[in-house]
Amino acid sequence: MSEQDRNIDKGRRNVLRGAVAAGVAAAALPNVAGAATKMPMRFDDPEWNRDAFARLQGNMDFGTVKHGWYGGTVMGMRDNEPLKPLFGFEGFSSTRLLDNGDGSYQKLLRETVYYTDLATGEVLESWYNPYIDEEVRVVPVTNDPFNIVIEKWYPGGPTYGGLREKDKNRRPMILPFKIISDDTVALSTDIHLYYPSALQPDEWPRESAGKFVRVSELFRYVIPRDQLEDPSVTSIEYTGAWSRVNPWMPWMLMGQAAGNTLYMGTMGGYNHLGMLSPKVRAYAEKHHPTYFDAPTEWEEPSLSSLEDYARTQKPAPVKK
Repeated sequence: MSEQDRNIDKGRRNVLRGAVAAGVAAAALPNVAGAATKMPMRFDDPEWNRDAFARLQGNMDFGTVKHGWYGGTVMGMRDNEPLKPLFGFEGFSSTRLLDNGDGSYQKLLRETVYYTDLATGEVLESWYNPYIDEEVRVVPVTNDPFNIVIEKWYPGGPTYGGLREKDKNRRPMILPFKIISDDTVALSTDIHLYYPSALQPDEWPRESAGKFVRVSELFRYVIPRDQLEDPSVTSIEYTGAWSRVNPWMPWMLMGQAAGNTLYMGTMGGYNHLGMLSPKVRAYAEKHHPTYFDAPTEWEEPSLSSLEDYARTQKPAPVKK
């Protein structure tokens, strides 16, 4: 048996032991309906938060794939005018968790996002940019891999191939879970980054929004309480909202024009991909079939779409 297989097997045994222990403890409680399957939600316990987050992000039946889904509208934001819907987006991810055997888990992920016509839902390969009166070639998001380690400390944040320093402040992972009702728990997690751009203006005059990148991502989870409390549920399915404040996409060829984009959409984590629209599924099956499965081992570097663009594309000719 390989070392990876031993870790997976060990992780599965640990999860089962934990589920059994929780079940025994619950059985000793007064005879309340559902008590035998409930586990206290220890919001102030970093290890409980680690495992809750892992069950949201992936599947603690280690090695089993979980999928993310997201879809919505990308809007242009400029001074002195209302937000302008530009195009739709829809994408998905595939995630596999592996147990490191030291109380931390590898989250191995690849993801893709396609931009779509607002009227037809067709995946765009070119798009008329009204800001510059030009047809531009659309470049989808293809992040492969985008890996993190889930542990009882907050993740240090991505370095994007060394462009930004890893956060050094080791804070215990205490997530802002909030009980909404008897059957619903909410969670909000935000990321705010400002770091040197891989697309410097002198080399990428039409693609670069500037020397630095400012990006924020905001995640809102709506979680079934019964799944969060049930230790036998190794993968918690959820719905929610996702938004991203982003520079102009490089392929929009906006250069250093003032403004930015705002993604606003719905998201979820599921053990299937039944929610994918037929048009996006067909496009992904043709162009990115590997994205329906998750990576099986850790790889570096993990890049966002901006750094990936710098590695895979070439600067556009300067417009005369």
